[in-house]
Amino acid sequence: MSKEIGMDGFLLRWALALALVLGTYNPTGWSYLGWVFGDGVRDVHFGPPILIVGLILLIGWIFLVRTTFQAIGWLGVILGGALFAAVIWWLVDVGWISLDATGILTWFALIVISLILAVGMAWSHIKRRLTGQLNVDDVED
Repeated sequence: MSKEIGMDGFLLRWALALALVLGTYNPTGWSYLGWVFGDGVRDVHFGPPILIVGLILLIGWIFLVRTTFQAIGWLGVILGGALFAAVIWWLVDVGWISLDATGILTWFALIVISLILAVGMAWSHIKRRLTGQLNVDDVED
C-alpha cells in the first residue's frame, strides 16, 4: 500500500468530510438536522432510525475532529479558519458575494469546515511529502 497521498487521496478525504458536514446540516433542509426538526421543534418524532443515524454522524464527527486536532492542533484549525475567513472577506470586498446573501455564506462556512477537516485527515501525508519527516505510526518493522 502506498504511503503517498495524491490529489485524488485528498479529494476523497474532502468528499468524506463534506458528506459528513452536509449530511449533518445544510440550508436545503435535506440533512440530519432538517430530518430531525423538520419545519420546527414541534415536528420532532424521535425514534430508532433517527438515533442510529445520529450516532453514526456523531462517530464520524468525533473521528474527524479528533484526527484534525491531533494532526494540526488548535493553531492549525484557527489559522485555517482565519485563512478561509480572509478569502471570504476578500470575495465580499471585491463584490463577488454580499453579506446579505446568508445562504451563500452558510454554504461557504460548511465548505470551509469540510476543507479544514480534510486537511487534518491528510496532514501527516502532506507533512511527510514536504519535509520528509515520518510520523511514529509510519515506522514499520
